[in-house]
Amino acid sequence: MVWFGWGRRSKGRQAERAARDKRLAGRTRGVPLTATLADEAVGRLVALAGAMLDGKDFVAAGGLAWDDAIGETIALQAALPALELGAAALEGWREIIVYPDAFVARDLWVDDAGLMHEGEQVLVGQARHDGPVVLSAPDAHDSLALDGWNVVIHEIAHKIDMLSGDANGCPPLHKGMSRDEWADSWGEGYERFCAALDAGEEGWLDPYAAEHPAEFFAVLSEYFFEAPHWVRDDFPQIYRQLSLFYRQDPAARLARLPLSVLLSGQGATGAGGV
Repeated sequence: MVWFGWGRRSKGRQAERAARDKRLAGRTRGVPLTATLADEAVGRLVALAGAMLDGKDFVAAGGLAWDDAIGETIALQAALPALELGAAALEGWREIIVYPDAFVARDLWVDDAGLMHEGEQVLVGQARHDGPVVLSAPDAHDSLALDGWNVVIHEIAHKIDMLSGDANGCPPLHKGMSRDEWADSWGEGYERFCAALDAGEEGWLDPYAAEHPAEFFAVLSEYFFEAPHWVRDDFPQIYRQLSLFYRQDPAARLARLPLSVLLSGQGATGAGGV
């Protein structure tokens, strides 16, 4: 593995940082996911992405040929959910490990009977409880497509969820937000979605959201930032809770995505779990 860190590599090099921030701003304006942000918001997004590049270790694994564009693209997407939350939302972990393709993850888990199991999964993204976020470089790049699927936002949503402990679909709520309203909104939406899948009904929302309440939160966070109108129409209470939590209203700045675009993005994750 090879480590890359802007903080070490460019400390004191103001011109180099300025050039990087200019590239970040250009990338922000060059993709649909962030192109509609107001100038003031772009400035804060660039600052937050720059802080990630300075403060976290980007690790090239599996023979990945590193390019600064990889880290900058990931940092911009990772900063979007934290745009109105601040840098504290991205604290508690340090590494972003990036592979040249899908990767194999080996994990241990305990079932309801208390028995321990070990298994492997092929993933394109993972937010590990022991620290790092792990991503496939091409899938992180494809997440810029604005089709309802975004592996970077998905894993950052898990990390934000973990700020309150284990990922369970309930991140630390802001002062003034009701935990009961959050639980009622998400519980009703999750049960309704799972019941529809059990009945053989599949629509615009990726079935992977039914895996666990934490995955429901992470997947709905992806759609909130990429296909907000669909979330607002079918899960209005959840959209309200997401707007209150992320302090953003993407439906007010993005055009509605056609259903065909959403369906084309389903199943791209390969997984994306915690």
